[in-house]
Amino acid sequence: MELIEKYFPEISKEQHNKLEQLAENYSYWNEKINVISRKDMINFYERHVLHSLAIHKVVSFKQGSSIVDIGTGGGFPGLPLAILCPESQFVLLDSIGKKLKVINEISKNLELNNISTVHSRAEQYNSPFDYIISRAVTRLPEFVKITKHLLKKNKGSSNNGIYYLKGGDFTSEIKELNKKVHIYNLNELFSEEFFSTKKLVHIPY
Repeated sequence: MELIEKYFPEISKEQHNKLEQLAENYSYWNEKINVISRKDMINFYERHVLHSLAIHKVVSFKQGSSIVDIGTGGGFPGLPLAILCPESQFVLLDSIGKKLKVINEISKNLELNNISTVHSRAEQYNSPFDYIISRAVTRLPEFVKITKHLLKKNKGSSNNGIYYLKGGDFTSEIKELNKKVHIYNLNELFSEEFFSTKKLVHIPY
């Protein structure tokens, strides 16, 4: 939690407590189901929580916003963001049902009332959202193709669209998109070595 306090000193005591309880909750469920990589539990706050919250450093979701987390897996980036953005509604979508059950249990345990889960593939789901978030589930061009139908047509908003956490060199993928994107280097937000090659890509609608 020291990392979270370092970069988000403004969070409330309630948010701090809920983020603090995440490690215990995930440790418990990881013993039963391989929700996230076992070795990553050692660096849980850096590689999962803080990485997810990079989105919060870049965009402030407006009150009442709707956000869908595509391929959420064990609940990232959606679950930590839901803690910091209680006035926004999050739908965490994944094709693996057992992981969604864990998310539901953790959400219930932490009394998070702004999270719901959907067991589906993105291309088979159809509901409009203000924002799409995700952590590198596929190549960017494919991701845009299978998710663009989920975005509301809010052309008056400059910060809506897709926020995609990705690492490494994906220059060719950006070229394939053939549209304007904003790329944020996470090593400019966080000093830890883990973020040296990590980026956040914003693809406006």
